[in-house]
Order: sequence, then C-alpha cells, then structure tokens
Amino acid sequence: MTTTFDAIVIGTGQAGPSLAKRLAGAGMKVAIIERKLFGGTCVNTGCIPTKTMVASAYAAHLAGRAGDFGVSTGVVSVDMKRVKARKDVISGRNSKGVENGLRNTNNVTVYQGQAKFLSPSQVVVNGETLSSERIFINVGGRATIPDLPGLDQVSYLTNSSMMEIDFLPEHLIIVGGSYVGLEFGQMYRRFGSEVTIIEMSSRLIHREDEDVSASVKEILENEGINVRLNAKCIRLGRQGDMITVGVDCSSGPPMVAGSHLLLAVGRRPNTDDLGLDQAGVIRDDRGYITVDDQLRTNVPGIWALGDCNGRGGFTHTSYNDFEIVAANLLDNDPRRLSDRILTYALYIDPPLGRAGMTETEVRKSGKPALIGKMLMTRVGRAVEKGETQGFMKVLVDAESKHILGASILGVGGDEVIHCILDIMYAKQAYTVIQRAVHIHPTVAELVPTMLGDLKPL
Repeated sequence: MTTTFDAIVIGTGQAGPSLAKRLAGAGMKVAIIERKLFGGTCVNTGCIPTKTMVASAYAAHLAGRAGDFGVSTGVVSVDMKRVKARKDVISGRNSKGVENGLRNTNNVTVYQGQAKFLSPSQVVVNGETLSSERIFINVGGRATIPDLPGLDQVSYLTNSSMMEIDFLPEHLIIVGGSYVGLEFGQMYRRFGSEVTIIEMSSRLIHREDEDVSASVKEILENEGINVRLNAKCIRLGRQGDMITVGVDCSSGPPMVAGSHLLLAVGRRPNTDDLGLDQAGVIRDDRGYITVDDQLRTNVPGIWALGDCNGRGGFTHTSYNDFEIVAANLLDNDPRRLSDRILTYALYIDPPLGRAGMTETEVRKSGKPALIGKMLMTRVGRAVEKGETQGFMKVLVDAESKHILGASILGVGGDEVIHCILDIMYAKQAYTVIQRAVHIHPTVAELVPTMLGDLKPL
C-alpha cells in the first residue's frame, strides 16, 4: 500500500521542520521523517549543547579570574555531572520542542524510522511506502572518521559522543585544529583537563588568514593548551591505560600520551544510506548532494537542504536554504544561494566572527583594495571587561567602496560582525558605517573608527 502526500521531508534539522510547517500552512499534506533525534545536529550534538557547555566553561574561567576584578571567590571547582545535566536539559527541551511542534501541526504526519528511496517519487519507511512529487532531503552530516594507522587499537570520541560524557578527561588529545577541535579544546581546558591539539597543517584553522590563525594559537596557548602543528604522520596506539599519538612534528616530542582522544577532522554528509541511486540523485565525490542555485537536485521534484548539500554546513545556512526553497515554491520570489554572503563564527573565547572574503582571498583576486585593522587593546569595552585579546580587520574594494570581508576576533566579535554583514547585504559603501554614530562604550563603536583609517592593501 502506498500513501500519497503533497510533499515529503526527510530529516528534521534546521531546514526540514520549518519547511514542513510552511508547506502545511499552504494547504499541502506533508510527511516528515526522522530516524533518530528531532532537531538534527544543532539541537542535539552541535550548536545548542556545545555552546551551553562553552557558557559553563566561561563561567569557570571567569570565576578563576575573579581576583583580577577585585572579587574573592575561593577555590573554583567544576562538577561535570552538573555541567552535563544543564546541557541535557537545554538541548532536550529544544529537541522535544521540535518534535511536539511537528506533531501538533495540522496537515503534517510524522514518521520515525530510516527513509530510503525506491524511485524518484517514492520512499519507504518502516515498511510503508510514501509517494510524492515533491521530496526534500535534509539529512545533515556526521563526524568524519579518518583512516589513521592504529585507530582500531584505541577508543575515541567524536563531537557527538563528547556530549555523553559526564567526567573530566585527565588529558584530552584532539586530532584536528579547526573549529570543532578548538572549541572543545578550550572548553575542556577551562574545565580542568590537560589538552593537546594536533593539526596536520602548518597552522590552526588554515582557511583563515595567517594573522587570525596565529592570534588564535596564542589565545589557546596562553590558557595552557598544547598545540602541535605539522603533524604529518599521525599514528595511534596504546601504552598501558594511555592512548598514544605519534605526531612526527617538526618540533617537540615525537609522541603524545593522553587519557582520551577526540577526532575532529571534518564532517561528512548522511547520504550513503538513503538509496539515492534508486532515485538517480547525483552526489559529488565527497557524498554531498549536488544542487543548483535554488537547491534543486538533478532530479525534478527533489531538493536537498542543509549540511547534506555541501553549500553551507551551518545552522544559519540550513535555515536560509529553507527560506530560499519556500520563497521559490510559495512566494513567487526567486531567491538564490548565490545571493548569500559567507558568514560564520568560531566559538572559542574570545570568538571569531567572519563575513565575506579573507585578506588572502582579496590579495589573490587582484582587486584594488583597502584594509583597516585595530587591536582589541584599543577597544574600551574590551579593556573594561579585561578581555583584550584579538583584533578587528576589514577589507574594502578601493573602487566601489563596498566591503569585501571582515574578521572580528575579540570580545563580542560574533555579534559585531553583523553590522558589517548588513551593510554588505545592503550593497552600500563602507562610508555608511564609517559616518554612523555608535553607542559608547561598545565594541561596535570602534568599527567606524577602523573604517576611517583604511590603507591600501
């Protein structure tokens, strides 16, 4: 027996539930399928739980610095069971909210189980065949497990399984010096673990500019995190109860021994068990579903949204995917992926807010450009808070005066970046911000000052 719907949504990450509700509100009969946790990565193992734990780590760090502010706190200790419990409550509330919201939406039928394509218009779940001329894939991604020598000899953690531990690792070794690894590294160092971060390339977060990478490394090392770069031949093993990692770095001991290992070397899409071949949906060599500028796959009537299409990889880009699809289908509004400006944040403390092109990319483009840079030591708000690490940097097209990109590494950087991003979307000259009057004392008030001191790149 086949049940026919006006639309089928596979996955309940950041795009799926909103799209299902919007389609249902337009009068469509919608099926939404979730095989495991409602809300996807962000709600269950990503943004919400990790940033909840980052907040706990910040509280511990600030309490440890209380004397700098003339405040006496006594000995600071961290109860990891309570840290995890707080995280579980906040994450669980969000996940249950997504599920309840879908189950209580008229015209939406929720299925729990693994979905597999039978054809371009049919999927099977729990033995039941569902059919629709519109199918939307929002299945997200998971941690990549690298093929490292000796991996079969050791136990390891990923960003997902890290969410389940309620104890403090004595020495956490993190393989991967990018966004996930750095956030967990600083977090657990602040909780009290010894932490070593191992990165194969010559610098951390290597897609960022070199000055950003160097400053982030300095921030982490100032907190006692061991950073090992140029680890060209990582190999794993055991030495009694300890996990060993051979690193072959250009400097430092050739082996690191720790109590626990976190693999943070990237993400892969959850597209290998959907039966996409049965539908004829094309994926690239990394498994990401190929989509056009409006999220359509090569098969008419099938769209791919969120992390599984390789066109964003963030909660905000996944939600924007929903907005693009809904606008095109329901609003006669031809929104496109190519209208989106790259923006994201690294949630170490202080955070890095990014928008648009890096300095390296601008230089490679050959565009005549201007650059402005300001150390956070010049920002009154940062000085008042005792958080003066980092800097702000902005790149401007010398001819059009439009902002090309910015990096804000410093207190409030994840919020300050938006005043720059909004001007970029408005396609207005940088002088709009430069002549604006911002509130004192804030971090954003120094953005006009920085823009008033641009120099040729």
